[in-house]
This record gives sequence, structure tokens and C-alpha cells, in this order.
Amino acid sequence: MFQNHSPSPDVLVRVDGATGRPREIRAAGRRLTVTELEAFRDETAAYPLERGPRALFVVRADGRRYRLVHLIRDRRWTLEELNAREPGLARAA
Repeated sequence: MFQNHSPSPDVLVRVDGATGRPREIRAAGRRLTVTELEAFRDETAAYPLERGPRALFVVRADGRRYRLVHLIRDRRWTLEELNAREPGLARAA
């Protein structure tokens, strides 16, 4: 189980070049294949440039749900495991 919710250079995400969807997550020494994209929220216009835009993804990988946040300006990803009942996009990362 991942509880990584802080920006970390240890979270690497491979995306599909044509669609921009996450395909693989590498974190905490593990490699997870994304099997489903549940939700996506583009927040590129929601923040001032000083804070930077971001994009949120809720994905399934290895039978678990994860919230991935791409901090576009900083070129970083954050990762947090979600439980089955927790809404994916309701809480800001």
C-alpha cells in the first residue's frame, strides 16, 4: 500500500504519448501497470502561475485505486492510494 502524498522524485509515471493517460507508475521500488482510468480533472486554469497548474487522475492499478496528481509546472507527480469508498477527485492533493 502506498501512502505517498508528498511531492517526491521517487514517483515516476509513464504516459501514453497519444492520449496523455498514465500507463505505468513506479514508486517505493514497485512498478504498477495502470489498468483503468476512472476519472480525470484538468486544473490548468484553476491556479495562478505562482502555484502552478495541475492535473488529477484516479486510476486502478494492480487491483487498487490511486489518485495521481501531476504538478505540471514542477514536472512532478504525487501518488496516494484510495480506499474503495473514497471519492477520487473530491479532496485536493
